[in-house]
This record gives sequence, C-alpha cells and structure tokens, in this order.
Amino acid sequence: MKKYLSILLTIPLLGCQNVKKTVQQNQNPNIILIMADDLGYETLGVYGGNSYKTPNLDKLAAGGMRFEHCYAMPLCTPSRVQLMTGKYNDRNYIGFGLLDPNEKTFGHYMQQAGYKTYIAGKWQLLGSPRQQELAGNKIGTLPEQAGFDDYCLWQIDQFGSRYKDPVLSIKGEGTRKFEGEYGPDIFVDRINSFMRENKDNPFFVYYPMALTHDPFVPTPDNENFQDFNSKSRINDPKYFGDMVSYMDKLVGRIVSEIETLGITDNTLILFIGDNGTDHDVTSVVNNTELTGDKGRTTDAGTHVPFIASWQGKIKKGSVNPNLVDFTDFLPSIVEAATHAELPEEKTDGLSFYPQLLGKNTVTRDWIFCHYDPNWNGFEPRTYVQDTIWKLYGNGELYNIENDKLEQNPLKPDNQTPEVQQIVGKFRAVLAKHQ
Repeated sequence: MKKYLSILLTIPLLGCQNVKKTVQQNQNPNIILIMADDLGYETLGVYGGNSYKTPNLDKLAAGGMRFEHCYAMPLCTPSRVQLMTGKYNDRNYIGFGLLDPNEKTFGHYMQQAGYKTYIAGKWQLLGSPRQQELAGNKIGTLPEQAGFDDYCLWQIDQFGSRYKDPVLSIKGEGTRKFEGEYGPDIFVDRINSFMRENKDNPFFVYYPMALTHDPFVPTPDNENFQDFNSKSRINDPKYFGDMVSYMDKLVGRIVSEIETLGITDNTLILFIGDNGTDHDVTSVVNNTELTGDKGRTTDAGTHVPFIASWQGKIKKGSVNPNLVDFTDFLPSIVEAATHAELPEEKTDGLSFYPQLLGKNTVTRDWIFCHYDPNWNGFEPRTYVQDTIWKLYGNGELYNIENDKLEQNPLKPDNQTPEVQQIVGKFRAVLAKHQ
C-alpha cells in the first residue's frame, strides 16, 4: 500500500515539473546585453589576442557564436545612442554625453513586450552642464525615461569615481559614495540580484560596463588595490591588462549566476565593446602589435568584439563572417523577444536574429557611419564600408583588408572596374544620407 501511495504522490509532482519545463520552453527568452568600455576586438583571446587572459569570454564564444566583423562608432556616446535607438547618428545625435529624450530605445520596446528591464553600469546620457552647453543647451535623458524599470548607475547627474570608492545612483536609494568598495563589483551584484528576483519572468538586462575605460588603475585582484587612493590622478596603462582580466571575470560571474538559476537554455547573452581600445594601449593580436585608436574612424577605432551565446539555440563554436552594425542590435533584440520584425522606418538596422539560429537570411552589404561627436576636437567623418573597402565622404578610398591604418588611399586611376562598381554603390549610400 505504501508503495502505491508513493507512486500516486510522485505522479502529480512529475506533472508539475513537466508543466514548469513547458512554461520555461515557451517563455520569451531573457536577454542580456553586456558592453565593455573602450575594448577593441584585439584584446580577447578568441580573436587572437596574445596580451591578456580572457577565459570566460573565450569560453562563451566556444559555446556560441563569434562575429568577425562587428563595427561600432569610434567614441562612447555616438555608439551608445546608435545602439540604444537603432538609428544612425545623422538622425538623432544631439551632443556628446546626451541621449535625445524624444528617442525610443530598446528599453521601451522590451517594456512593451512585457519584459522587466534593468540597467547597471555607466549612464552618462543626461549631459553635464558643459556638454549641454555644447549641444545648444539641450538636456539628455534619465534612465527611467529611456525605458528601464530599475537601475544602478554611475554618472547620471553627479560625478565621482567609477572604480574604487564609487559614487553611484540606485533607484529608490538615491546617490551615494560606496567607501572601500569597487563599482564594477556592485554593478554585477545588483544584476545578479535582479535576475534572481525575476528568473520566472522574461527580463532584459543592459550592462554598459565601466571597465576598461581609463583611468587605468588597480582592480581588487591587484596587490596595490587596498593602498590605492581613489582621489589620486593615477592613469597608468600598465593596469590595463589587469582591468581586462577583471572585466572578463565579471562576465563569468553573470554567466555563473545564469547557470545557478537554471535559465541558461532560455537566456540570450550578447557581448560587445563600445569602440576601439584607448590609443595609450598597445596590444598583441596574432603576434602583431596593434595600438588602439579610440575616437578615430580606423579599424582600430571601430572594430569591436561581438559574442552571442544561447544554449541549445546557437551552434557551439560558430564563426560569423557577416557585417554587423550597432544599429542592428535593437531590431535583433526586439525580434528575439517578440518574434516580429520592426518596420523599416523605425530603425536603420538589420536584424541578425535569424543568423543566431543558423537560418538563411538577408545580410548586410555595407555599413554607413556619420561621425560628428562635437567633443574634444575629434574630426567629423562620414563613410561607407564593407569588409574590404571603405569610402569616405571626401572621396578617399581604402582597401581596409590590406591597409587597416588607412595610410594609402587608392587613386582613381588605380581602381579596377569591379572596384569602381563598389565605389558607385557606396556613393549612392552617402548621397542618401546627405
């Protein structure tokens, strides 16, 4: 009798487990977008980087998809505005350090899709008084205005350290200094807490990291951290490798929490850098030295890592050779969440979501860039490129496959008919955006 009673009691439990499993399978995926600050592709081992240890990101790529040709804008605000809105800068850029409050972001779209939204890390989109003045006294956007239910952020409307002894703003708690603590650790603590609280509902996490932006200073894994004075003016590139390793460690912490929560097979993780590496840093990639070119439109200023992981959905160890632009992330995230494409007038991007699933789909032939940051004297540039050719608005043409530093423009009399055809196509794109 006890044996039969045990069986009868087990059947409902198994039924509940099956129902829970079905619900999880049918639930819209959780989406986590992680963006490192000032991190070019050459810094990661999976891209051939020889200078730093990045085991967690290398493992993430081994279990998912690595994109070979993802391009950002050369500087943080232009990249962030483009990423969050899915539009080129000629349509919505109002000034450095500002996000136009009239713009609809991926946060808004995800809220509309029924997602809980969270952001932690670097904000810097409301604008300092100086930035607002340069933008014609325009004011940027607060995180809640941009579609985020909750947040833990550095530099909304107050300055301070982002690393040791950080000054952070947390929804419901205000802004304060965290003495003796490390900002990037706090960001991940809060992200993991948010995921635990919302593991049974679809969520969207946007983590624009503080690392690896200067000042280059010790991390908690460095023996100099405890004695380091956060008010000092230290900015030594010798600490950059330490910061890359810690950045990788934080990504590992997030992945580990996802595994602990048992939501790996229903969570899409996207990792990118916001622009090229700082020009004070020289790294070795594929046994060749490469100096970062943040702020400028060369390959070293715009070519960033992009890794996508989704257990059971993305083929392990896959390498994607197609072009990806920062305008592509918003429509891709929305399609992953809603299984619907955005109307073309809503975005300049092309969804890469089908590519993640290994489906045949339309891919990019070119990337357009309108770069005019209105900050620190960076030269405005407009160009169109693919994986081999790059044409600037002033007529300069480069073979970027062989001339990554863009030192040898091709003269018109050296262009083959095939190249002239590509130039004609690129000129048509430039004309469209004049």
